[in-house]
Amino acid sequence: MINKTNPPIPIFFTISIIAISFAAIFVKMANTDPSITSMYRMWLSSAILLPFVYIKRKEIPKIDKKVWLGLFLSGIFLSFHFVLWFSSLEYTSVASSTMILATQPIISLLFGFFLYKERTNLSSVISMCVAIFGVCFIGFGDIGFSDKALFGDFLSFLSVIAVVGYLLFGQNIVKGLSHWIYTFFVFFFSSIVLTIYNLFKGLELTGYNAYDWKIFILLAIVPSVAHIINNWLLNYVNATTISMSILGEPVGASILAYIFLHEVLSITQIIGGMFVLVGVWTFLMKQKANNKNYEILNEDSSILKKDLA
Repeated sequence: MINKTNPPIPIFFTISIIAISFAAIFVKMANTDPSITSMYRMWLSSAILLPFVYIKRKEIPKIDKKVWLGLFLSGIFLSFHFVLWFSSLEYTSVASSTMILATQPIISLLFGFFLYKERTNLSSVISMCVAIFGVCFIGFGDIGFSDKALFGDFLSFLSVIAVVGYLLFGQNIVKGLSHWIYTFFVFFFSSIVLTIYNLFKGLELTGYNAYDWKIFILLAIVPSVAHIINNWLLNYVNATTISMSILGEPVGASILAYIFLHEVLSITQIIGGMFVLVGVWTFLMKQKANNKNYEILNEDSSILKKDLA
């Protein structure tokens, strides 16, 4: 609920969605190898965070070996995510790739179920099936478009698995660190991993022109604006509401792809995308309801304890 003291949250959400939607456009416009584009995005993003790291520098000596390992593993999975997703955009459309990315909350729940035995309910399972059907429908439509498009869809799906791995490794260690320190070191380790990967691939690390650097810088800055806004909005809305903004990225990215890249949506992309968005929206709304019920139970439990004391 927005009250008079709150900022114009819908406006900031709109800015955030537009900013994150530009990521796919910039990647599509890049002339460099996806792993090079990923590497420079990470190095430049790390550099942008340095002033905030300096402010929080007293936290660094307190980081133990277990947390360092978690940060490194998170960085590895994040580097996998960017290479896979950036590569997917070389083969498939912005619409297909970003719609598949929107299944991230659902893939995360599946990992939680199989790895941590986290319980779920029938409505969540149904919404997952709807979204996964939508992904399959997009893939089916892309088969008719080209084999390359289907391969791009597959890479995008693998990038979702990679980003879920990044979040699973990070979800415990982030609780003991400030967001700035956590994000910087994950980006930093990801940058190192990508640099080593590019060296093994035999790619040139330097010698890129002004246009390439413009893309690198835009990728480092513009999507980061969305992350900064979303972190700030957590002061006014809950995390599930922030997660809902993931549904805006495929829509925003598809509109921008039409304007800047002249990509037109096919019927199968529209139908499949609707299944994906409805499935993920239903899933997130159910999670929001579950969180609210959990908070009410905790509140009732606290009142009961006070009464008994």
